[in-house]
Amino acid sequence: MSDSQDSHDPALEAGTPPAELPPREVLDTAGDLLRALASPLRIAIVLQLREEARCVHELVDALNVPQPLVSQHLRILKAAGVVDGARSGREVLYRLVDHHLADIVIAAVSHAGEEQQ
Repeated sequence: MSDSQDSHDPALEAGTPPAELPPREVLDTAGDLLRALASPLRIAIVLQLREEARCVHELVDALNVPQPLVSQHLRILKAAGVVDGARSGREVLYRLVDHHLADIVIAAVSHAGEEQQ
């Protein structure tokens, strides 16, 4: 956003009250979520899971990275509540817990792509 756009923002005019912030716990949780998504490989994993659940070996094949690395990043995403795993026979199928998270990732990737042009 350019400086000229900032100067026309009604929220920045004198006398406009600042937006009310959510409670600290909500901000902390949002920060944890964004930190969990702050990795190119974890972003790629979320993009892979947006259509359907996948097992680790499918993610390894799709992303062309070693299995231990995919597993490590899945643990981080699971701890942050981004993905969940359910056993299916000998494998664990991972899925997104909330598809709004895919929307956040898609928006960030789209924005980054616009910046590249």
